[in-house]
Amino acid sequence: MDHHPPAFHRRGRSQHHHTDLFPGHVHRARRARAAWPGGDFHLHRERVRAANHELQGVAMAALYVAILMGVVAAVGVFATVWSVMPQPPTNADLVEGRLRVYETGLPMTVTEIELRQPFGERVVRPAIRRLGELLEQTMPEKARQQIQVTLQIAGRPGGMGAGDFIAVRYVLTGALCILGILIGALSQNRITLAVGAAVGAIVGLYAPMFWLRRRLKKRRSEIRSDLPDVIDVLVVCVEAGLTFEAAVEKMVEKYDHALANEFGRVMQEVRLGRPRLEALNDMGKRIGVEELNNFVQAIIQSEQLGSGIGRILRIQSDEMRLNRLVSAQERGARASLKMLLPMLGCIFPTLWVILLGPAALLAMRLLRGG
Repeated sequence: MDHHPPAFHRRGRSQHHHTDLFPGHVHRARRARAAWPGGDFHLHRERVRAANHELQGVAMAALYVAILMGVVAAVGVFATVWSVMPQPPTNADLVEGRLRVYETGLPMTVTEIELRQPFGERVVRPAIRRLGELLEQTMPEKARQQIQVTLQIAGRPGGMGAGDFIAVRYVLTGALCILGILIGALSQNRITLAVGAAVGAIVGLYAPMFWLRRRLKKRRSEIRSDLPDVIDVLVVCVEAGLTFEAAVEKMVEKYDHALANEFGRVMQEVRLGRPRLEALNDMGKRIGVEELNNFVQAIIQSEQLGSGIGRILRIQSDEMRLNRLVSAQERGARASLKMLLPMLGCIFPTLWVILLGPAALLAMRLLRGG
């Protein structure tokens, strides 16, 4: 009997102490329980939790839907750009088109000719061309010329000009920026919204330039690889008695690659009245391949000095093949160094796990047993 009052006093002090520490929380909890008599308060709390879980599930589902819509939008933009870029017709397509015209026997109107073209050529490409013409007026002349030169060196992929490329670039920037805003809006966070919009705009603005530079690098590599074979054909034709122009014409008929197309462009310029040496010099500077530029300068020098062009071509052919052999040996030597990092990072850890794993497990068992 003597020990109970201190215990009651201790409980009273403890309750009073907790009440003093959190007076607002205790009073709010008591009022909430008073408002929900019996077990209704706990039931309501469980319902609120269930509702919160459902809202989180709905939010995640909306996020997945937005991501899916973004992927669909990106695929749509890519498909639109791909439809704008016409594929070069093959010889079979040209022959089939001519035979189709002869089969009908009736002249086609302008409307029928336009309707035979794909949707990208009839609708999408003219719209992008008009947008590009408007955007070209707002760009500095130096930047526009730089894009035009880069497209020419890359072979004008899809037949795009500077205006078409600028329009595609800005359309892709706007589409990815809107996609980033939609994804960021689902998080209900301003920072995420701003980051999503910025990332989408940056990717849309710089991705086309990255793609164009890769096309440019790939085309230069193809030209550098095809140059020795082209020079061999020119050597054979010149030694057979043809002139340099006739040899170039034969080479253009034989091959259908980037270097042959560039030589074909040179011959078109010569037929239009441009001096041959000037057209060749412009081709060497325009493409930017050192080996091709050296070849062009050797041709120009032989023409100016009046020396035999056949001997110059033979020397250039031997030099090009030697350079290609040295380049292949250099790539082979660098390949061993490039293989070192994957071996150290991927293969060796796996071997260590296989070889040292059983020993490590045995050591752990012995230590636990000791």
